[in-house]
Amino acid sequence: MTNLSLQEISSRLESENLGDRMVALANLRHVSNEEAVPLIKKVLDDESLQLRSMAVFALGVKATEECYPILVKILESDPDYGIRADAAGALGYLGDVRAFEPLSRAFYEDTDWLVRFSAAVSLGNIKDPRAHDVLIQALKSEEVVIQQAAIAAFGEIKDINSVDHILRFAQSEDWLVRQRLAEALGNLPSPKTVSALKYLEKDNHSHVSEAARISLKRLEQAG
Repeated sequence: MTNLSLQEISSRLESENLGDRMVALANLRHVSNEEAVPLIKKVLDDESLQLRSMAVFALGVKATEECYPILVKILESDPDYGIRADAAGALGYLGDVRAFEPLSRAFYEDTDWLVRFSAAVSLGNIKDPRAHDVLIQALKSEEVVIQQAAIAAFGEIKDINSVDHILRFAQSEDWLVRQRLAEALGNLPSPKTVSALKYLEKDNHSHVSEAARISLKRLEQAG
């Protein structure tokens, strides 16, 4: 695919053909952040949810000063839960610690599990230690994927105080939960961590045992 010029991208974003608009948006990956963002804004209210989703994601990748307030507004007010979830995810990509408050609010207040899941993941991505209490709540979720996100986020944040809270998932029925635990523990050095990883190393699921082995090695090298 030949790269389109800025003028071609701009005009195709206004095309009535969805395919044209999608190709144009995809072409923005070759454009500087400052030039891309005004063009991304053209399709943030597009009739196609798929295109809107791509545009919201693009704001997380093409970071400028303008992106943060736009994404917060979408997270807090868009009627579509999928788009709100995309905005939460994009805020994680920005890595801006200002996103701690809106992501926390979204976790506590949004009624859709997908938005809450994205918020928990992004709280890990921004690596803000203030997320501890929110992520403890996420561990109590009835949605297993939200538990997985919280465990992974504790590892991202390197929150040693979370170890006692997440170790109870070592016997989770869900192997992905156990894998996330094994991965997270590699960033959380403590005596309890090592014994838990040795236990997980004997897990009957290969992905879990392999993750535990890698985490044990990481802890040894760090120590």
